[in-house]
Amino acid sequence: MTLQQLKYIITIAETGSISMAAGKLFITQPSLSKAVFELEKEMGIAIFNRSNRGVYLSEEGKKFLSYARQVVEQADILEKEYKDTPPLKRAFAVSSQHYAFVVNAFVALVKEYDRDKYEFTLRELKTAEIIDDVLLHNSDVGVLYLSNFNREVIMHILKDSQLHFEPLFKARPHVFVSKTNPLAKKERVTLEELKAFPRLTYDQGVKNSFYFAEELHITEESPKNIVVSDRASLFNLLIGLEGYTISSGVLSSDLNGNDIVSIPLESDETMEIGYIVTTERPINKMTARYIEHLKAYVKGYYG
Repeated sequence: MTLQQLKYIITIAETGSISMAAGKLFITQPSLSKAVFELEKEMGIAIFNRSNRGVYLSEEGKKFLSYARQVVEQADILEKEYKDTPPLKRAFAVSSQHYAFVVNAFVALVKEYDRDKYEFTLRELKTAEIIDDVLLHNSDVGVLYLSNFNREVIMHILKDSQLHFEPLFKARPHVFVSKTNPLAKKERVTLEELKAFPRLTYDQGVKNSFYFAEELHITEESPKNIVVSDRASLFNLLIGLEGYTISSGVLSSDLNGNDIVSIPLESDETMEIGYIVTTERPINKMTARYIEHLKAYVKGYYG
């Protein structure tokens, strides 16, 4: 069955005559009759009944015609959408761990992109997926962090994948909690104090090695644990369950409101947050501009 055969059936049904349909389709009558015969044989039905006055749809043919029209109409829509329209070129794509400053920089980049049409992509992903995205060129750049704990493993993976890590800034560990959390008024908190509250971490899927965790001190004992897949859920649970998560300390009131506060964590660890790109091709202008936005935003925190 071909799209052309379906168009033949529709034209014959509309004209009620194979000879008239052939003239309308600019093909010979024998060729059209053969195409109809082959389609009927393939489908195992008689689409048309023949008479001295011409042809008319059988009961099965009426049902077949309704499906044929749907297929042809959808094909027409596809042609109108793509045939005479150049494909939309992706302007920029970034994959990242769950950081507000990544979103802020993304917003700034999109706003200054002066085009009538564009396609930008922002993916907040699991750590291993970020690496794969950049490796496979699904994203122009990835954003993740290194620490004393995960550095050797992550750098080994990046080297094997021919990816380069470029530092953006170093951050001391902080905890995010609700402003109503009993810890919110403290100047600093300890890991021991955190044990009384639910620890919120991001799901790392099948590659759930501790080295891929987005949170520092992931191997520390925690009696209460909740795993989430997205930043909105995590922030809602920080508020609803008085939980905590360990992060860089960079918050965005524009995106997250004022219900979450950041408190320094007593720790001997650091987070070196940076971006990864492929070593096989130079950074394009859009990616370079995005990196400038990243640096500008975090400068206010770690200038």
